[in-house]
Amino acid sequence: MSVGEVAGLIAAVAFVALVAICALPILKVGKTVDELTQTVRDIRLEHVSKTATTVDETNELLASTNAQLQRVDAITANAQTVTTNAAAMSSLFAATLGGPMVRVAAFTYGVRRAMTRRKGDRR
Repeated sequence: MSVGEVAGLIAAVAFVALVAICALPILKVGKTVDELTQTVRDIRLEHVSKTATTVDETNELLASTNAQLQRVDAITANAQTVTTNAAAMSSLFAATLGGPMVRVAAFTYGVRRAMTRRKGDRR
């Protein structure tokens, strides 16, 4: 073996040692990246699960709100019916009893006035 071959062999062994020394941190970084990737997947799945739960809760809330609005619509319709009936009853009362009551009131007023005048004439 010549001196050049020995130097080449030493350089090759040094290069293998250097690659081995650099390979250990690279392998550790690779494991760390794998764990980080798994953590991100877990967080994403958890987030998707929470999002699905939130969407389900929102759908339930909307269904409940729609049910309450239907009840309010029914109540409003009933109130409108009551108002219409009260207006009709008022009109009926005014038509049937209002005219005669006005006449009775006018007659009573006339009688009172005549009585007052008559008392005034006697003095």
